Amino acid sequence: MAKEGADMTEETEYMIDKNVGKVTENVESSGDAKEMRAVVLAGFGGLNKLRVTKKAMPEPQDGEVKIRVKACGLNFLDLMVRQGTVDNPPKPPLVPGFECSGIVESVGENTTGFEIGDRVMAFVNYNAWAEVVCTPVDFVYKMPEEMTFAEAAAFSLNFVAAYMMLFEVANLREGMSVLVHSAGGGVGQAVAQLCSTVPNVTVFGIASCFKHAAIKDSVTHLFDRNVDYIQEVKK
Repeated sequence: MAKEGADMTEETEYMIDKNVGKVTENVESSGDAKEMRAVVLAGFGGLNKLRVTKKAMPEPQDGEVKIRVKACGLNFLDLMVRQGTVDNPPKPPLVPGFECSGIVESVGENTTGFEIGDRVMAFVNYNAWAEVVCTPVDFVYKMPEEMTFAEAAAFSLNFVAAYMMLFEVANLREGMSVLVHSAGGGVGQAVAQLCSTVPNVTVFGIASCFKHAAIKDSVTHLFDRNVDYIQEVKK
């Protein structure tokens, strides 16, 4: 384990080494163009395929919002992209990431509803792991005042997935019961929280025992994923 930890530290330091960034893939810019930093996936595989490097600064097109990123999400989907196991993955090099939060820096033509300085969260079709992103206005949402950038960046994918499953697929109603696998994960916790918005919903959570202390208050009944929880749920 000690060797594994040492290897991981070395690998991570290599990933963010500024000198490594100099061997970057096609910085699409001229000498005087503005640049930004981004995490680039050079090829499918492990962490050693990721590089922090410089890329040309994007500018908003018609109907887009330009966001100075303060936080970005890291989801299981991103792991699958890194490994190349998603359906029809784009060809690397690419900038991963599908959600972020930040501050509106500018807007494109025919873009309404947002002003420079607005605190927002957004969906991005890749490219979220960068200092600046541009995305269509339809996928940008203003943040509640009390929400932090870190919370906003972790909110979008998890809660939209949970909402669609509960209310658009399962048609959750008062008095129903919900069985949540991986209740300790992002989507699992989003499901549990959304269930609390409907009266008298019983939530059965399945999770590894070391997560129970942290999530026990979010579900009605909690079971260890490594035991026969089916009979317990039936009871």
